[in-house]
Amino acid sequence: MFDNYLLLITLLPLAFVTGCAAQDDSSKGNPSHRIADIIAQHIAAGKKSNRLINEQSPYLLQHAFNPVDWYPWGDEAFHAARETGRPIFLSIGYATCHWCHVMEHESFENEAIAEYLNTNFIAIKVDREERPDVDAVYMAATQAMTGSGGWPMSVFLTHELKPFYCGTYFPPESKYGRPGFKQLLEGILKVWQEDRAKIMQSADQLTQALQIQTTTASAETLNSAILENAFQQFQQSFDAEFGGFGQAPKFPRPSAFNFLFRYSERTNDKYARQMAVVTLRKMAEGGMHDHLGGGFHRYSVDPQWRVSHFEKMLYDQAQLATSFLEAYQISGSTFFSEAAQGIFTYVLRDMTDPSGGFYSAEDADSPLPENPQEKAEGAFYLWEKYEIEKILGRKDAALFCEYYGIDSAGNTISDPQGEFGTKNVLYTAKNISRDPDLHSRLEKMRAKLLAQRAKRPRPLLDDKIITSWNGLMISAFATGYQVLRDPVYLQVAEKAATYLKSVHYNKKDGLLWRRSRAGEAGLTAHLEDYAFFIHGLIDLYEASFDVEWLKLAVTLTEKKIALFSDEKGGFYDTSGRDKNIIVRMKDFYDGAEPSGNAIAILNLLRLAEMTGKDEWKQHAELSLKVFGEIAKRNPSAYPQMMVALNFSLSKAKQIVIAAANPNDPDVAEMLEVLGKNFIGCRVLLFAEGQEGQKYLGQNLPFVRSISMIDNKPTAYVCENYVCQLPTNDIKVFAEQLTKKE
Repeated sequence: MFDNYLLLITLLPLAFVTGCAAQDDSSKGNPSHRIADIIAQHIAAGKKSNRLINEQSPYLLQHAFNPVDWYPWGDEAFHAARETGRPIFLSIGYATCHWCHVMEHESFENEAIAEYLNTNFIAIKVDREERPDVDAVYMAATQAMTGSGGWPMSVFLTHELKPFYCGTYFPPESKYGRPGFKQLLEGILKVWQEDRAKIMQSADQLTQALQIQTTTASAETLNSAILENAFQQFQQSFDAEFGGFGQAPKFPRPSAFNFLFRYSERTNDKYARQMAVVTLRKMAEGGMHDHLGGGFHRYSVDPQWRVSHFEKMLYDQAQLATSFLEAYQISGSTFFSEAAQGIFTYVLRDMTDPSGGFYSAEDADSPLPENPQEKAEGAFYLWEKYEIEKILGRKDAALFCEYYGIDSAGNTISDPQGEFGTKNVLYTAKNISRDPDLHSRLEKMRAKLLAQRAKRPRPLLDDKIITSWNGLMISAFATGYQVLRDPVYLQVAEKAATYLKSVHYNKKDGLLWRRSRAGEAGLTAHLEDYAFFIHGLIDLYEASFDVEWLKLAVTLTEKKIALFSDEKGGFYDTSGRDKNIIVRMKDFYDGAEPSGNAIAILNLLRLAEMTGKDEWKQHAELSLKVFGEIAKRNPSAYPQMMVALNFSLSKAKQIVIAAANPNDPDVAEMLEVLGKNFIGCRVLLFAEGQEGQKYLGQNLPFVRSISMIDNKPTAYVCENYVCQLPTNDIKVFAEQLTKKE
């Protein structure tokens, strides 16, 4: 009687990671890449919409004209499930996910499948980027049930929102060793109707297992040995030939670079920084890097970083910009500073809203230039050799193709979907010499190709503004200003922070919103939103010396502790106020984004140095102890937490600049020297003898007495609030910065 049920439960799908794995161009006016224009086109064509038409998420709006009777996540859907007695089908994805698009086209636009789904299930669609809390719970369930995860995520729920069957992509008909979606729906419904008690038992057991995962481990003091273990794990998985860690597909994972740079500084281990520098160079030379428009794609499908999955995510741009800036500080090579500048150029041109906030992503798929009704992955970025010859002329094209590996037969060494054919991705096939004339020629060629590419139909733009990702980008631009001294970067960071403060921050209750779109903010913010925005505000204070940014960071930290803190240590991802979230997760893993816990703990340590709030340092140290039992098993899975631990175990430098005016040329000279030095554990303060210094001096007695020497801007380099001799001599200041105790 239960054979179909047993088949259903045992046929657990693996994550379909190709494309949507668990982790430029002056054509902003092109209407085809704006979700609002696409919606308008559907309405003009007389297409019927569903409930999702009233949502703000570009991902949900993409599904607003499906024949599926989608509900957004919320009480209306939950009530409908209970009233009708139907099981819930939960589909989670995001706007730039390739396999989400595939499943939509194959199944959710299929009238027969939609009718069956509408008749027998309550279908809910969730944008994982809007609701990371929902995504985290059901991703954990999917990984527990199948051993892996990815998007689109397909989960079946009881009326209590407990998962009982999980998967990722399903084809419309059985193939790839997985059941067809229609077959799966029929099997799920049969078991729901005939053996619901067993479903409820399975759902209860899975939910209990998830709750156990979030239980805080016993506290254990961590020492530098765990940093050594993490380094050794990275060393073992390092690809010495092509850079990166592990096998293809290869992901950038900037948190690993953050750790390796700081471990190298701590131990003077040259191989640690070499692993990071080599990887960053190989990435920047490869096809993951957009050599025409700047910025980086999501990941590489091959070991050489040649062929990428072509979506562009804001969080990658932010983190990689910072990694390239640190590589520049460490190596002195302008190769890395130019890569960072390319990222900033791309973000400013294509990912920045007029309000100052930053958009979320650009899609991997785009309309084919030769057939705009059809989409293909990477269509916007790939080139036929004859196209380049036509644009550049044969002489220049020959030189360009030599340097960028262009071939008439195509150069994509990996073609997962059989879409690339004779097309080419740009990558550095030949080392470009430092000959300025050659550089100038190639730059002009790239500009010509970029201008031509701008005429192509663009990938879809996900134009929602997410607090956490904007916090990372604010941090990157603020760091860019500190390192490269380009005032535009500071202006951009300040404008973005001002936007978040005015639109995403509710002064009345002190709470943040998760996202906005078209100036309309909504959705409760989570730990990562508070942590990443605070991180950006700290860096923005150090770049601007505007104490109001530091004050806001302190205010939000107090709110963050009140909302998310676990008295046993660490932070929950959510506040616990939403009772529809069945498990209150506590995540430490550093994936495509660093964990909210890692950044929150690092923020506490930095702010303790900047404000003298010793209780925040104690809070951070308790959280690190709680994390210890988890980290011992696989420390390289938590590199950003290792950065926080390294800060905790180190003597952080407090660098104070005393001057009446932050724009004084002598101050600028000091900051230029500071920006050229990589110092992994330091804070920067400004004592101007007015309100800012008074604020800092409330809990930092040593700051109260700091003043200029001979009425000139003066630097104080301190550790544990004990300072070296104050100096206004640039050479002495530089020596003090690099002095080892």
